[in-house]
Amino acid sequence: MSAILIALTLGMILGDQHLAPYFPFLFLFQFGLTLAACRELVNLLGPQRCPQTVVCYLGVAVFVLANWFPSYLGYDANFFTFLTGILAGFLLLVFLYEMATFAAPGRSVERMALTWLIVAYLGLLPCFFAQIRWLPGDHQANSVRIALAAFVPKCCDIGAYGVGRLIGRTKMTPVLSPKKTWEGALGGLATAVLAAVAIDRLGPTAVLLQDLRWEIGFGLSVGLAGMLGDLAESLLKRDCQTKDASATVPGFGGVLDVVDAIIFSAPVAFLWFYLIRI
Repeated sequence: MSAILIALTLGMILGDQHLAPYFPFLFLFQFGLTLAACRELVNLLGPQRCPQTVVCYLGVAVFVLANWFPSYLGYDANFFTFLTGILAGFLLLVFLYEMATFAAPGRSVERMALTWLIVAYLGLLPCFFAQIRWLPGDHQANSVRIALAAFVPKCCDIGAYGVGRLIGRTKMTPVLSPKKTWEGALGGLATAVLAAVAIDRLGPTAVLLQDLRWEIGFGLSVGLAGMLGDLAESLLKRDCQTKDASATVPGFGGVLDVVDAIIFSAPVAFLWFYLIRI
């Protein structure tokens, strides 16, 4: 299954660079994964917490579509103003939906808060991953940026798991995620740095990150963000008293278990590429 996921990701990265500015594979990739993750999270929260399911799906879908709609406006503050408007609109919608369906006091605030959490978590954050495709520069360079944003946090995850299984002794978060160790975390960060160096130097636009110091900084920061993303999902699962988001992806758990690190690390990778201009 891991080989299939890697092959699909590489196909999306390499195929889309010839299909600008539409990037259909990225669209299908992001649309399918985020909606599947939304379904898993809604089911994970269960009928007792019961977020506004319709608004959750709608919010995630609209945020995915938002990446393609304003791409012709140019890559500047217009897009972020557009995102702010969508966020404001869904905040209003969450209130309006609850008012329209209100039957009795009890859990309205919880439903609204959870709906807003899902829309921001699975709708807004992945926008930063998609928007890497529209950064200034040629499409080959943006393919390398997408590869860095996708594979560095996942390599950190794999490295942390492997090193933790081999030599992990010191528990990092014994209550939140008992199997995670500080030795595994260090191994994961080292693997993230190695992945950043390898992708940067073996890609068609080497060297995108300019030098070893930038590669190390990128690997550490994006790897750390991915690690926090994994812990964030562990927090959700621990509170809901379940091990995996679902059994959709054999050997991995659910879709959310696969993409949690990338979702959290996407804004960090985007800031490296956009604000620091690399």
